[in-house]
Amino acid sequence: QVSLVESGGGLVQAGGSLRLSCTASGRLFRLRRMGWYRQVPGQQRELVARIIWDGTTNYDDSVKGRFTISRDVAANTVYLEMNSLKPEDTGVYYCNAMVNYVDYWGRGTQVTVSS
Repeated sequence: QVSLVESGGGLVQAGGSLRLSCTASGRLFRLRRMGWYRQVPGQQRELVARIIWDGTTNYDDSVKGRFTISRDVAANTVYLEMNSLKPEDTGVYYCNAMVNYVDYWGRGTQVTVSS
């Protein structure tokens, strides 16, 4: 009923930048929150950044000041601007959306930051 498609991942050197995007489609009744989570092999998925549809944002401390989350309400799209990337930012980034009190997930996009 709801699908999320991410794009923008890739390989970048430390100090570089990437912009991730995620577009939601389908039955978007009560879409109210979208966010980005990162997962590293052997570890659980962790919140990176989240934005409520009124614009309120939350960031993990490790990315605060370097990453910026934003949304295009009309396009049902969320972005993650990633600057000053570090090797520890490496992982699979998953888009998340809450629609009618249900969480949906994208397939993920790989971000690899080399030293």
